[in-house]
Parts: sequence; C-alpha cells; structure tokens
Amino acid sequence: MKLLHTADWHLGKRLQDVSRLEEQKLVLEEIIDLADRHEVDMVLLAGDVFDTFNPSHEAVELLYKTLRRLSKNGDRPIVVISGNHDSTQFIEAPDPLARELGIFFYSRYDTVIPTGKLENGSEVLFSDTGFVSLKLPRFDFPVRIILAPYANELLLRTYLGEADREAELRKVLAERWQEIADRYCDEQGVNLFLGHFFFFKEGEKPEPEPESERPILHVGGAQALYTAHIPAQIQYAALGHLHRYHACSTAPVPAVYASSPLAYSFSEAGQQKQVVLIEAAPGKPVHYEPLPLYQGRTLERKTFDNLPAALEWLETHPDCFVELTYETSHSIDAATRRSLMNAHDGIINLIPLIQSRERAGEQQLQVQDLERDMSSLFRMYYQSEKGQPPNQELLGIFNEVISQADPS
Repeated sequence: MKLLHTADWHLGKRLQDVSRLEEQKLVLEEIIDLADRHEVDMVLLAGDVFDTFNPSHEAVELLYKTLRRLSKNGDRPIVVISGNHDSTQFIEAPDPLARELGIFFYSRYDTVIPTGKLENGSEVLFSDTGFVSLKLPRFDFPVRIILAPYANELLLRTYLGEADREAELRKVLAERWQEIADRYCDEQGVNLFLGHFFFFKEGEKPEPEPESERPILHVGGAQALYTAHIPAQIQYAALGHLHRYHACSTAPVPAVYASSPLAYSFSEAGQQKQVVLIEAAPGKPVHYEPLPLYQGRTLERKTFDNLPAALEWLETHPDCFVELTYETSHSIDAATRRSLMNAHDGIINLIPLIQSRERAGEQQLQVQDLERDMSSLFRMYYQSEKGQPPNQELLGIFNEVISQADPS
C-alpha cells in the first residue's frame, strides 16, 4: 500500500501583508500530481490545515476543491486531523458529507467515526475515540490509525478523565495510545499514528519551532512529547507542526515531520519543502522517502554592505521573498532604500545594521544610558550620526521642542 504524508498547509496564510494563496494553489496542484504519478492509495494530512481559527472563504474553497481532486472523487481515502492553528468545530463541520468521498476529518478526542461501508467501496471496520480502522477495496488487510489531533490541556483532561488530573498528561497520553495499540494493532494490518504534537527523542535537543508557529501545548509541564511514547506496534508516525522535513526517530518507530508545503517564515529560508511517500505492508518495516516540492517562492535571508552587490543579487534572484539586512554606518538613506525596493518586488523586510564604531572611540548607547535625560540622549545620538556634538543653538531648539511637548 502506498500512502502520502503531508502537513501544515496553513491555507490563507500571509507573509506579513503578502497573500500566499496563489502559491498555495500551485503547490497543492503539485501534491495532487505527485499522488497521481506515484499511484498513492491513501493520504494523511497531519494538521494545521488552515492558518487561523476563522479562515477566509477563499482558503476554505481551496481546501475543499483540493481534497475532492486529491481523493480522486472518493477513490483515494484521505484522513485529516486538526492542528493548533485549526478550529476543532470548523475542521469537523464538513465530515458527514466529506465521508461519502472517503475524506475523514478528525479534531475532537471524544469523536467516534461511524462504522459502515461507503459508496466508493471503502469501509470503516471499527472506530473508537482516537482510533479508526479502515478497509480499502483493493487490499485484503485493514489500515489502523491512532488519531492524535492537537488539543489544549483542558480538552485533553476532559478526554483523559478528571481522575488523571494530577498525573503527567504526557504519561497518560502514552498509556492511552499503548492501550489502543494493544487492543487493535496486530500484525494482520498496517498500523499508523497520525499526530500534531511537538515530538522529539528523549535525551536529544528538540528542533526549534518555526517563528510563524504558536508554541505548542506544554504537556505535563514539558514542551514536547517523546517519540518513545508512540507504541512499538506502530509502523510509521505521520507528524505535523514542525515545518522542516526530518525524522525525529527512525527506530523502532519512524516518526517523521513531512514539512510545510511552502516556507512561511524567514526562519525557514533555504529549506527544501517535501511530502513523504510511504510503502507499507502488514508486519513489515515501512519504506519511506521524501518527495521534493518546487512550486511557490522561496524565502531568502541576505546581508549586504554595499549597494552594487545587493542590486546584482536581487537582479539574479527575482522569484523569491527576501529579508535583506543592509550594513551601514548610518541609517539607510532614502536613495539607497528606493534603489533596493525598486530592484525587487519580493523584499519583505529591509533591516539596517549599523556598523559598530567602538574602534573609532565613539560613544555607544548602552542599556543604562536609557536612564539619562532627553538632552543627553540627543547629544549622544547627534554625535553618533554627525561625528561631532551639537552646537548650543541646536541644543536650545531641541530643548524648546521637548518642553512644548511636555508641559509639565
């Protein structure tokens, strides 16, 4: 069986004031093409479908159109969970209708997916809170999926029971997942985990969360779950939340972040975005490989200390968004700023980096200097910008201005 793992679409997300919707359309088209080209049997979407709890009409329309095509009008099942950017109610709202196309939305731990055969021939053999077992018509074995959408601490405690309120949620979640695996996940089917949490391998340094991400739930007083909490019966854990492709564990259970389809913050500059193709059979280790995505504008962080070099680079890299840091001894003058902005339509941030003058013996502003009076600060600023102190006439004008601004 071939499965495609993707995550963190963040439909409707903007890069500051710039819409990414057209890029999202292109990259989702690319994902559909990859699923068709590799003859994928099932798709796993591991949360953060939308970027906000209340997505725009355009983002919702793009999701529905994409999933209909990705499901091949019902021939290819898709399982979707919610992430920390998604509204649980919004994600599950279309489920009764979508289920007829073999698209299963899951966002609440108290939800039980109805059993029965669908028009496309797929069948929900069994379900429980946080679990579903599916049978596809082309295969003589089921696919079992432990479903772990993002949930805040209140919702998790409701799901896990008040009796456990003093226990570490991390430990209780692990026990619940192990209970499901022991009950339903034998070697007669393919056993998967679909989750939107911050996982890392115990004892290793965790991956940093993207700048654009809201910090994930602090479970049991810790910022992450350990990959050892995924039951050993699981053959592949399809994860969402971190935006870079990487396997945070390879054994005994491959636990893999597929990456977001586009770079959504400049902390992701230079990352190759991916989806993951999985080949799975009962009782055997899975084979998985990342498939690169090429659509959409890349994000670049660049630093220059002279205008010609900056303009040359911008001219040769027209199809990206740029966070450009410009080293200068003063603030960026209007002519330089205008030249840079006119040279490229993708400059999102233009950051001046004022070169240090300590070697020249000039005054540098320190935190403690902020306690000084306004006149002293003005004299320091003027000395820094002009290389000489202000004359008495200019100081008099400055003092007159601030006295008018502050009648006291």
